[in-house]
Amino acid sequence: MSDDKAKEFSDQEALRFHANGRPGKIEIIASKPMATQRDLSLAYSPGVAVPVLAIAKDPDAAYDYTIKGNLVAVISNGTAILGLGNLGALASKPVMEGKAVLFKRFADIDSIDLELATEDVDRFVDAVELMEPSFGGINLEDIKAPECFIIEQTLRERMNIPVFHDDQHGTAIIAAAGLINALFLTGRKPADIKLVVNGAGAASIACTELVKAMGVKPDNVIMCDTKGVIWQGRTEGMNQWKSAHAAVTPDRTLAEAMRGADVFFGLSAKGAVTAEMVATMAPNPIIFAMANPDPEITPEEVHAIRTDAIMATGRSDYPNQVNNVLGFPYIFRGALDVRATTINEEMKLAAANAIADLARQQVPDEVAAAYGGKARNFGPEYIIPAPFDPRLIEAIPVAVAKAAMASGVARKPFFDEDAYRQQLRARLNPTTGVLAGSFEAARARPRRVVFAEGEQEVVLRAAVSYRSSGFGEPVLIGREAPVREGLERIGVSPEDIDSFEIHNSANSPLVPRMVELLYARLQRRGHVLRDVERMVNHERNIFGALMLELGEVDAMMTGVTRNFAQSFSQVRQVIDPAPGHIPFGIHMWVGRSSTIFIADTTVNERPSSQMLADIAEQTAAVARRLGQEPRVAFLSYSTFGNPPGQFLANIRDAITLLDERRVSFEYEGEMSPDVALNPMMADRYPFSRLSGPANVLIMPGLQSANISAKLLKELGSGKMIGPLLMGMSKPVQVAPMTSTASDLVTLAVLAATGAMS
Repeated sequence: MSDDKAKEFSDQEALRFHANGRPGKIEIIASKPMATQRDLSLAYSPGVAVPVLAIAKDPDAAYDYTIKGNLVAVISNGTAILGLGNLGALASKPVMEGKAVLFKRFADIDSIDLELATEDVDRFVDAVELMEPSFGGINLEDIKAPECFIIEQTLRERMNIPVFHDDQHGTAIIAAAGLINALFLTGRKPADIKLVVNGAGAASIACTELVKAMGVKPDNVIMCDTKGVIWQGRTEGMNQWKSAHAAVTPDRTLAEAMRGADVFFGLSAKGAVTAEMVATMAPNPIIFAMANPDPEITPEEVHAIRTDAIMATGRSDYPNQVNNVLGFPYIFRGALDVRATTINEEMKLAAANAIADLARQQVPDEVAAAYGGKARNFGPEYIIPAPFDPRLIEAIPVAVAKAAMASGVARKPFFDEDAYRQQLRARLNPTTGVLAGSFEAARARPRRVVFAEGEQEVVLRAAVSYRSSGFGEPVLIGREAPVREGLERIGVSPEDIDSFEIHNSANSPLVPRMVELLYARLQRRGHVLRDVERMVNHERNIFGALMLELGEVDAMMTGVTRNFAQSFSQVRQVIDPAPGHIPFGIHMWVGRSSTIFIADTTVNERPSSQMLADIAEQTAAVARRLGQEPRVAFLSYSTFGNPPGQFLANIRDAITLLDERRVSFEYEGEMSPDVALNPMMADRYPFSRLSGPANVLIMPGLQSANISAKLLKELGSGKMIGPLLMGMSKPVQVAPMTSTASDLVTLAVLAATGAMS
C-alpha cells in the first residue's frame, strides 16, 4: 500500500483538528465544585492546610488527598519523534499531548505532557527526578537510543515510582502477547524456536529481552542491524546494549539468519524482508513485521508464497496490529492502583499473558455487533485483541497489579479482586469502545454512502475523509462544476477529483428509473407525473433516497442544508419504515463513564402509549448493542402521580404494555428526571424497579425531548451524538445543520455498518 493510500486525512484536516476550538488536545478541569465561597475556602485557604499537614505527617497521604495517585507525566526531549527523527522538544508536544489523551481515554489516567529542551542525559535525568513528588508515574517517549536506555535505567534506580519507556517496553509486551498465541496455534514452545530480530533500537532490544524472559533461549536469537548480524566478536557499530545480544553464529546477513527461522520480529524499515527470505523460513513461520508506517514485508507478499504463515504488523488495516495502546494505559492503571514502586519484568510478562489470554476468549456481543455482527474468533488472523475491546480495562490492570503484589513492589495491595474488577469496569464507558469498533467494521466491509448535499464544503470534507479512512466510496449529489471546484478548494488533487462519483439530479442516467419508481409509489397520493419528475430533478434528498431505494448505494447522509423535519419528510416520500417499526430519533450523550440515550427527539410529536412502548424497546436494544445494560425511565413532570395531571395516562399505559410484553430490561415511570438520574432522589421511592440511575430516557413528547437534547448538547460536558434516525427500512441518517465533517463521518459510518439498526 502506498503512503498516499495509507494516509486517512489531509494535512489541512489534521491541522484543523488540532487548532479547532481550544488549541491542542487536553485541558485541566476542576474535579470538585467551585461554585461558592465555601467551596473555595475548602479548596484553597484555609481548608487546604488540613491535607498539607496530613501529607507532611504521612507522605503516602498524598495519594488520598491529591491527584498524584492518578497522574502520569509523559516526558520527551523530541530526539526520536515517531518516524520523523530528532525535531526537538517543542515539536514533540503534539505527540505527547496525544499520549496523554490515550491515557485518559483507555484507562482514566490523568496525564500531563512535559517536553524537556535538552539532549544532555544528566540534565534530563536530574529534571525528571526532581518531579517525583508531583506524579504517580513517568512515561518516557520518543527518546533516541542509546540515551533512552541510560535515562530509563538511571531514573528507575533513583525514583520510587514507576518509570516506563513505552517505545521499548510497550511494543515488546504486545509483541510478546502475539507470540504467545502464535506459538500456541503452531504447537511450539518458546524454548524450541529460532528467532530473528531485525533492528537494534530501543524497541528491538526490549522485545528481545522480554521474549528471552518468556523462555526463548538466548542461543536461539539472532539480532541484525543495518550492518548485518550482530555476532560475538563484531566491533563495527556496536554498543553495550547490542553486545548483550550478540550471537555465536556463522551467519552474517539477514538473509542467512532467516534460513530455518521459526519467528521473525521486524522493527526496522519498509522492504527490509524479501519474499525469498520468507520462503527459506521454517514451516508455519511467524512474522511480525512491525515497522511503521509500512512493514518490512506486507501480509499480501507473505501469503503469496507462504499460506502457512501467521502475520502481524503495526498497521490497523491488517489483522493482528501490534498496538502499544493495548499496553501502556492498562499497565500504568494496575501499577498506580497498588502504588507500585516500579514496573518490573514480572508485571510486563503478566500484561503480555493477560493480553494473549483475552484474545483466546469469546468476543462479547457488543464488540461483535460493532464489527458488523461478525465475531472475531481466536485464530491466525486474531492473535491480538482489538484495541477497543472493553474487557482490556479489567483484564490487564488486574494481572499487572497481582504481579506487582507477588513480586513485592506494591505498597498498597488490594485484597478484594472482585471489588477491584468492578471499580475498573466503572472507570470507562463501554459505548465509546463499541462505537470505535464500528469504524474498524466499516474498514473491513466498505460501503457506498450517498451524500445528498455534495456542493457543501463540510460535506465534501466529510466525503474525502470517509474515503481516505477506508470506510468506502462516497457518492456526491450536486452540479458537477461546483462539486469539483469545492473538492479543489479543500486540497484534493485533480486526478483524485476525477475519481469521485458525482450525480447531477437534473441529468443523471438514473433519472428515468427513479421517476418510474416514485411515480408508481405516489400516483395515488395526489401526485401527477410532472410532480414526480420535478421532485427527482430538483430535490436532492428525493434523488439520494431513490439511489438508496434502487440499491445504487448502501446508505444515505443528509441534513446540513435543511432542518430535520424537512429532510425527513422528503426521505419518507421514498423510503418506508421497517416492518413492525415506527421511525423515531435518538440522541446519545456519551460521557466519560456512562452513556444516556434520549428518545424520541425528532419525529413523533405526541406519541401514543403503543408508540412509547415500541420506542422504549427499540432504544433499549440499541443500548445493549452499545455495551449498556438498559435501565429505562419514562420521564414526566410527575413522579408516580405527584403532582397529578391530565397527560399521564399514555405513559402509564406504556408501562402496562411493557408488563404484558415481558421485556428483558428494567423500566419504570412515570418519573421526573432527578428521580431517574439521582440515586439520592431515587432512594425516596424504594418500590422503583430500576436498580440504578436510568440510562435510557423516554420522553413524553417531541417538545420536551428535542429541547432537552439540544440543551444538553450546548451545556453538557460530554459528547452528543445524533440525532440517530431509527426504524427505517433502509439506512439513512439526517444530520444536524451544525454538523462538522467529523460528525458527518461518524453518522455515515454508523449508517453504513448498520450499528444503529
